[in-house]
Amino acid sequence: MPEFDLDSFKKTWQEQPVQQKYGSGEILQMLNRKSRNYVKYIFWISVAEFLCFTLIGLFYIIQGKEPNSFLNILEKLGVRQTREMETAFDIIYLILKIMSLSVTAYFVYRFYRNYKEIRIEENLKKFILKIIQFKKTVNAFILINIVLLVIFTSIFTVFVIYILNTQNIELTNATLAGFIAGIVISTVFTVVMVWLYYRVVYGIIIRKLDRNLTQLKEIDAQEV
Repeated sequence: MPEFDLDSFKKTWQEQPVQQKYGSGEILQMLNRKSRNYVKYIFWISVAEFLCFTLIGLFYIIQGKEPNSFLNILEKLGVRQTREMETAFDIIYLILKIMSLSVTAYFVYRFYRNYKEIRIEENLKKFILKIIQFKKTVNAFILINIVLLVIFTSIFTVFVIYILNTQNIELTNATLAGFIAGIVISTVFTVVMVWLYYRVVYGIIIRKLDRNLTQLKEIDAQEV
């Protein structure tokens, strides 16, 4: 995606022969079109994420590998695998998966609505407000994904503690410290990785959108 700089464009515009000059309306239209394209890019990235996470989730559910890996951790803590425990875990796991995919699907829909509502030919102030609203939606999407990750980890931690209490299993101080440290480290690491992913993938486009937004505000201020 090539960069677009309003000042350099204006300078080039002023140096062109009269018959090749672009009007301010054409500059505005180009900025609007590029902004709308950036919104479209984020929408399609979110669609790809939703499809990818759905396919991965279905794969693990069919193969049964992800729940089993968690149950293996419980087994190492001395937990006896009972039918009731496995059923309870499967239900919790399925609910959390559905919740996660539902949140992603909701934001995919929001991104689509934002994209469809942005009109290149509409009033400049309304266009700017819709771009700002879209940015807020993206930030909310990133924040909610991180919050959900922390909530899911907390739920599984509570589940482990409940099972340990139910089966009257007392962990040694070293085992308990290792368990807590493992949860904290893995959670922090995962949150950082998720934040970096969104910072890179979405951040690049958002920064380009910010530059366009600044230039649009400059044009709007000049027209007042």
